[in-house]
Amino acid sequence: MEKALGQGIFPGAVLLASGGDEIRYFKAFGVTDIVSKKTMQKNAVFDLASLTKPLSTAMAVFKLFEAGKVFLEQDLSSIMPAICPQDKSNITIEQLLNHTSGLPAHREYFHNLMSCKKGLRRDLLRELILKEPLIGKPGEKQVYSDLGFIILAWIVETLSGERINKFVTKNVYEPLGIDNLFFIDNPELFALGDKYEMVVPTENCAWRKKLLRAETHDDNAWPVGGIEGHAGLFGDASSVWQILFEIMNGLNIEETRALNSTLLLQFLEKGRRSEFRGGFDTPSKYGSSSGKYFSGASIGHLGYTGTSFWIDPEKSVIVVLLTNRVHPSRDNNQINRFRPEIHNLIMEKLL
Repeated sequence: MEKALGQGIFPGAVLLASGGDEIRYFKAFGVTDIVSKKTMQKNAVFDLASLTKPLSTAMAVFKLFEAGKVFLEQDLSSIMPAICPQDKSNITIEQLLNHTSGLPAHREYFHNLMSCKKGLRRDLLRELILKEPLIGKPGEKQVYSDLGFIILAWIVETLSGERINKFVTKNVYEPLGIDNLFFIDNPELFALGDKYEMVVPTENCAWRKKLLRAETHDDNAWPVGGIEGHAGLFGDASSVWQILFEIMNGLNIEETRALNSTLLLQFLEKGRRSEFRGGFDTPSKYGSSSGKYFSGASIGHLGYTGTSFWIDPEKSVIVVLLTNRVHPSRDNNQINRFRPEIHNLIMEKLL
């Protein structure tokens, strides 16, 4: 980790690794930002970026699945029949979770969103996605898609009647006693609170003309208020570990406080024509960020800002690596080669 700091892979990071039910390693490295050079702390709060997908949106969908309000083979036409266009009517919940919906990976909608009144931006974002041409037949191939998870958040809100942040907090985070996984819908108000100083800055944003702190780094999530299905979640390493530990117990059919183990196993079955399971990634055969020791039963995810986690239920190992690799610029991609190295070292020590 110290070598990575010296090589400029990231300015700062927090690393947490556990074996069984014991946290074996938990340490902070480097600084929160290159301007203040404030020492990184273990309870530092990071913009988790795409960890939002499995830890918020997928968990929210699972709670609806657990309650019998949605099933994996259910298609969009049965949930939103009045507005679902014909080309997307047969897309299923499972295909959205496992990135086989036929939707493209990403579109720079924020250009259009910023020219729209704030209160109308979320409706516009959804309208743009519904109009977006598919790049493949649903179920045909895997294309990792932010757009699919924006739709999933929409589905959660349609079926639950609550904004996704409130739904997942009430049904998942609070039952687990987690208070440091959260969304920030009002950065100005948040800046007046106690948690603000713990938030690690991300990029010096070219189009927002400032260093981003306590507002989501994601370009499409920020204009619509910072709460979306693909990005917007903030949290610290121990809070991420708490929910991952619950998921690992569920996969091992052990006692959980918030998740039905039997249904969780069904929900996280390997997707057809996909490396994803219920919104979680799995180790690829070659060049996986998890390294070479995580078993095929493992699940994990990466976040654009430099965050990641991996769970190996067979070996009872969890690794959480939170960094601010996009500070001060998103052009720094050295973390791609670093992740498998650190995971290999951890597994060699633990096992």
